[in-house]
Amino acid sequence: MIRTLLSATALSLAATALWADPLPSWNTGETKSAIISFVDAVTDPASEDYVTPEDRIAVIDNDGTLWSEQPVYFQLFYSIDMVKKMDPSALTSDALNAAAAEDMEALLATGEEGLMEVVAAAHTDMSVAEFKTKVAEWLEEARHPTTGKRYTDMVFQPMLELLTYLRDEGFATYIVSGGGIDFVRVFSQDVYGVDASQVVGSSLVSEYVVNDGVPMLMKKPDLFFIDDKVGKPVGINHHIGKRPIFAAGNSDGDFEMLEWTTSGDAPGFGLYVHHTDAEREWAYDREGHIGVLNRGLDEGAERGWHFADMAKDWAVVFPASE
Repeated sequence: MIRTLLSATALSLAATALWADPLPSWNTGETKSAIISFVDAVTDPASEDYVTPEDRIAVIDNDGTLWSEQPVYFQLFYSIDMVKKMDPSALTSDALNAAAAEDMEALLATGEEGLMEVVAAAHTDMSVAEFKTKVAEWLEEARHPTTGKRYTDMVFQPMLELLTYLRDEGFATYIVSGGGIDFVRVFSQDVYGVDASQVVGSSLVSEYVVNDGVPMLMKKPDLFFIDDKVGKPVGINHHIGKRPIFAAGNSDGDFEMLEWTTSGDAPGFGLYVHHTDAEREWAYDREGHIGVLNRGLDEGAERGWHFADMAKDWAVVFPASE
């Protein structure tokens, strides 16, 4: 009798594990079903779409895909906070003065050149180790100006589940971000479960120096690589060396990454996170200065890509507060 009960319990637990929802924060619908069907197909040895574990590569954008990006990229908020701490005598341009005064309108008016000047001021003339320490301290202390949340609490719960689900099914998950590679590497493991070695991003030049007998890498103001648009497939090839079979992004900056991923000989899955929820997050796509999505909306469906409609497909946006 006891043996029978134990066997029944074991079978019940096995069935529960078998039927457990891998994406509980995703509402039942076409997009969730498509993700699960694709993963089932590429992980089933009996399937004609089977992909061996070593070739199950997933690449996921960060800003707007794994965490929020409004009203500006979070790395720019970091840069502004660092400029605010600079000696006033070092504020030698309109962009730096606007950043120090937290005048976002004036800062954006300086254009890309001004924004890059602010980023460079906050990221250079220090070692990589010092920079990472500053970022870690900032992430602990800083709060988003609209939500009051820590920036690392503004990650998307459905995407955290997707990362876990893919890894559980034998995928290697990479973050491929237009943001700074050293910036994202600070929190990628703790927040996303993605090792720093599996982060691909934009970067400034680093210089190897020895100061007082101590070897270090110093961050310089010169641009080394932009991991955006056509740069994303290049960065993927450079860092990973294989074409992915799963890609997720949220803007036209991710278009080429999805195109590259879904044009190989193996099966490929393209996913766009579509920001449609003005109540729980922000609603935006075709217009604006952040996360613009035009070509993806125009061509995505005909290319067989899928859209995670935030308002419709996600039961939860952010993780529950502690």
